[in-house]
Amino acid sequence: MTPINRRTLFVSGAGLAALALSACGAGGGGASGPEEKDGVTTINIGASPKPHAEILQFIQDNLAKDAGLDLKITPYTDYQIPNQALNDGDIDANFYQTPNFLESQEKEKGYEFHAFDGVHVEPMGLYSQSITSLDELPEGGEVAIANDPANRGRGLSLLADNGVITLKDGVEPTEVTVGDVADNPKNLKFTEIEAAQIPRSLGDFAAGVVNGNYALEAGLKPSEQAIVLEKGEGSPYANMVVCREADKDNAGLTKLDELIHSDDVRSFITSTYTDGSVIPAF
Repeated sequence: MTPINRRTLFVSGAGLAALALSACGAGGGGASGPEEKDGVTTINIGASPKPHAEILQFIQDNLAKDAGLDLKITPYTDYQIPNQALNDGDIDANFYQTPNFLESQEKEKGYEFHAFDGVHVEPMGLYSQSITSLDELPEGGEVAIANDPANRGRGLSLLADNGVITLKDGVEPTEVTVGDVADNPKNLKFTEIEAAQIPRSLGDFAAGVVNGNYALEAGLKPSEQAIVLEKGEGSPYANMVVCREADKDNAGLTKLDELIHSDDVRSFITSTYTDGSVIPAF
């Protein structure tokens, strides 16, 4: 695995907010999209630290120069800021979200974005520090789920797919809420918190549904530690590079899309994330 610039990746808290606000002046970002200068197109792109920024760093270190690209990677540990930064023109693209999350964001906030083809799947899983099987879920136990609409619905659907609960018929996955639970045999209590906080808060709950990227960042091993895990094959939750609709034909962004779907990147994913926590979607 190509070494990652740790100074670049480990930005958090207030520093992230400041970085997001200042990115527009950092070169490459702007409402007009990335532009070529002296044969090189600089792309400011926001990404979750794992695995998205790692995949982009591999491209920067090994593929970008020959393709005439220079990637400026801004890490975000939040699910809201990257789309706001993209909408505001502070970055040219982002790489962290799934189709259902993008759909809910566009519906809620009126964004006009374009999604390129899916790159990889990070299976969502149910984790716990106190139990190892669904049978051990305690009567009235408290289960943490994400508080954003897309991941809340995805988490509840995972539990329904594994027989923990049943959901009302006809509800779209992005619109599923706790109120749509039709049958809850163990009378579980569902507590909604920020998705990034769930892996750090597992000790406070009987179990928690954790997004794949946050599981990786927390040092969890999905194939070994998840009580149940989403299936990767045929998943509708492939992570995508997203840009503003007006920039969908930008030459630099289409070249990046080519690189991120290359055999080199596929090999990087399969050889780096050997525990099944990240699965190529192409």
